Amino acid sequence: MPIRMLTPDDKLAEIRRLYFTTTRQTIDDDLAKALDLLKSMASEDERERATVYMEGLAQMRSDWNGRKVKGRKVRSQKSQVKSKKES
Repeated sequence: MPIRMLTPDDKLAEIRRLYFTTTRQTIDDDLAKALDLLKSMASEDERERATVYMEGLAQMRSDWNGRKVKGRKVRSQKSQVKSKKES
C-alpha cells in the first residue's frame, strides 16, 4: 500500500479533528500530534489557519492539567478566597 502525503487541507482537518475529539486523558498525545502536523506545514499562511485549534488545544491542556508554577500547582482564585475566609 503506497504512503499518501497529506495536503495542507488534510493536515488542517486532522488538527481540527483532534481539537474536537480530545479528552482529558488524550490531550497530551493529541497536542503533540497537532504540533507535529503544524510543524510540517510549509507556509505561514497554512499555519495561521490552524491557530484557533492549536490555541484551543493548549487552553484545554492548561485547564485540565492545572496551571503550574515551578513544579507546583497554583491554587485557583476561588480556593484562595475560601482559604482567606476560613482563616
